[in-house]
Amino acid sequence: MDYGHELHFGVFASPDVSRVHDTLELAQLADVLGLDLFTVQDHPYNANHLDTSTLLTAVATRTSSIRVAANVANLPLRPPVGLAKQVATLDVISGGRAELGLGTGAFWDAIAASGGERRSAKQAVDALVEAIRIIRAAWGQDPEHPGARSVTMEGEHYSVMGMHAGPFPVHPVEIWLGAYRPRMLRVTGRLAHGWLPSQGYAEPDALPGLNAVIDEAAEAAGRGPQAIRR
Repeated sequence: MDYGHELHFGVFASPDVSRVHDTLELAQLADVLGLDLFTVQDHPYNANHLDTSTLLTAVATRTSSIRVAANVANLPLRPPVGLAKQVATLDVISGGRAELGLGTGAFWDAIAASGGERRSAKQAVDALVEAIRIIRAAWGQDPEHPGARSVTMEGEHYSVMGMHAGPFPVHPVEIWLGAYRPRMLRVTGRLAHGWLPSQGYAEPDALPGLNAVIDEAAEAAGRGPQAIRR
């Protein structure tokens, strides 16, 4: 399926502490070669992994044009208000090159061991939907109250009561979702700017069917399927 987008090319890097200098050099090389996106895994429970947000900031200060993003931010260990501020900060520092890759979380034993909430599949998706709205509001991008500086939202998993929004990103940050199952694919079609599948979870011969779920959800929400970058 041709969705009318130019092909973009990027890097999916590990934040392994033993390879940090290699990762930074790889980011600089990707930037010089004109690649579009440099992404870093986010597994906060992994003792050998550096903090993804901090590493991306280091990448941003060493590059000039490549966009940067977590792939994907682990929501159960990245509460939405703090995550929104991290991404907005990264966007300001990078001069408008930050995007947000976001996931519901996985490896629930490790998440719970690190203080995160253990969630069922439905709870994890519901929490992500709530988080997206809070994150966008923190950036001044809530469609119901654009630019609002005080935000109140109540949910089952996340609530904010008079949250002070800001700082705002310097460009409209896109939210890309890591999704493989129907419920999350439908959320991608309804709410996301893009889809970040990994080959280990989405084999090439499965992509047409997965794309079809996203397309149907986008159309049901009044969006064109081309609104979601793949």
